[in-house]
This record gives sequence, structure tokens and C-alpha cells, in this order.
Amino acid sequence: MTAALATTLTSADRCDRCGAQAYVRARLSAGGELLFCAHHGRAHLPKLQDLAEEIIDESDRLQPEGASKS
Repeated sequence: MTAALATTLTSADRCDRCGAQAYVRARLSAGGELLFCAHHGRAHLPKLQDLAEEIIDESDRLQPEGASKS
């Protein structure tokens, strides 16, 4: 089996739920993938963990570089 390298999500990638910019990619075990904004990615995470082979969360890109998380 060959694994494709995951590409960084861009502003062209949109949430399958609401159409906002996607920051979460879920590659499903059954095939295919779902894209979610940070909000819907968090909301659907419990179910995605059951269905996904891989979940890539890039929502940390929403935090400005050098800003502290509190």
C-alpha cells in the first residue's frame, strides 16, 4: 500500500457542513474524505474518530504565530 502525502489545506478547501474555510480533514476508513471548519471539526470529532482512518487538524493555524494560548 502506498500512502499519499497529506497536503496542507488551503483557502479553497471548504467545510462540508457550512462552507467556511476547512481546517480539519478526515480520511474515512470506507474511502473518501470529509473537510470541516475548526468549529464543525470539534463538534463532529467523537463520531469522526470512529469512522476515520486519519484525522488531520490544522486549526492551530488560526492562532497568530507567537500568540500565547490561554
